[in-house]
Amino acid sequence: MNDAIFSQLDFGALNDYLREDNVTDISYSNNGQVWLKTLDKGVYQVERPDINNALMEKLAFQCANVMGKTFNMAHPFLDAESAELRLNFIHESIATNGIACVIRKTPAKIRLNKQKLLDEKYVSEDLHDFLMACVQGHANIIVSGETGSGKTELVKYLASRTKENEKIITIEDTLELHLDKIFPHRDIVAMKTNNIASYSDVLVTCMRQNPIWILLSEVRSAEAVTAVRNSISSGHHIISTIHSDKASLIPLRMFSLLESNLDVDQFLTTIHRYVQIGIYVKGYLSKELGRFQREIMEICEFYVDEENKPQVNIIFRKNLTGELVMNNPTKHLRDYLGIQGVDLPEDIFHFDESSEGDTQNSAMETL
Repeated sequence: MNDAIFSQLDFGALNDYLREDNVTDISYSNNGQVWLKTLDKGVYQVERPDINNALMEKLAFQCANVMGKTFNMAHPFLDAESAELRLNFIHESIATNGIACVIRKTPAKIRLNKQKLLDEKYVSEDLHDFLMACVQGHANIIVSGETGSGKTELVKYLASRTKENEKIITIEDTLELHLDKIFPHRDIVAMKTNNIASYSDVLVTCMRQNPIWILLSEVRSAEAVTAVRNSISSGHHIISTIHSDKASLIPLRMFSLLESNLDVDQFLTTIHRYVQIGIYVKGYLSKELGRFQREIMEICEFYVDEENKPQVNIIFRKNLTGELVMNNPTKHLRDYLGIQGVDLPEDIFHFDESSEGDTQNSAMETL
């Protein structure tokens, strides 16, 4: 949708929440229920009688008109997208308790910085600096988590720590990263897939653009899994996201999306060989902090051992009771980063120096 036209739409009372930086999502349903998702409180309901069916229907028809689409019983679904907003409408003929709408804000800004991450207990300083070393050393990274856990925001932050002279190409089906707008001085190409240009088509062109980094939108289809595999096996470096409730299960989750007869051991070996880091980030209501909390709960290292078997090293894991597991990276990761010019100490987390060294646990997994 043309942004100039989009800015002229009448959002009415919704503007109160569209202007509020803390609000990330607005959900309307059930003849007048308004639910917000925010960075500090999570999801909660607000009472706004002025946000009603009439306003939402008016907004839907405005979107349909400027897009040249129809929104009625025959065409009951409508998607609209601008540079910083994404709207999805369901007609009342399908949503039988009244028109439904979700508005997601995708601002062209990076909400995270190191101090914010440390202050909000998102990650410890040692683990933050380790992840930054992985980015500087061109590790392939996949971020996992549930919807609303902050995967995209973390990817934007990781991408912001890549080197200024490294070309980035983003490939998305819905535009959320906006790195080309955040860093207009950098060599960044933002590519969007559609019904004409598939992931496969876009990736072929992407390779010819000679990027250092390829940032793929969420891996949620067989085509996206294939795109990730083709990117990393061709020597490019990727950062991407996926729905998974454990970082260590990312390769298996990717395999489950393939829907093919490909040998599972062969696929897992390929992913463990070329993807170095998996991250699991979770959003939850913290009783300890008294607020909605987003936090990295698991970081793992993937590698293939001398017998060509896929292995997982749990570098960090925290459960909701606060129990920790920590391990130093293996020689495999240190060697990989070393080739890229980043030297990791063998005891990067200072277990030998700390009186709390008993927090280190053996956490190697064979898949």
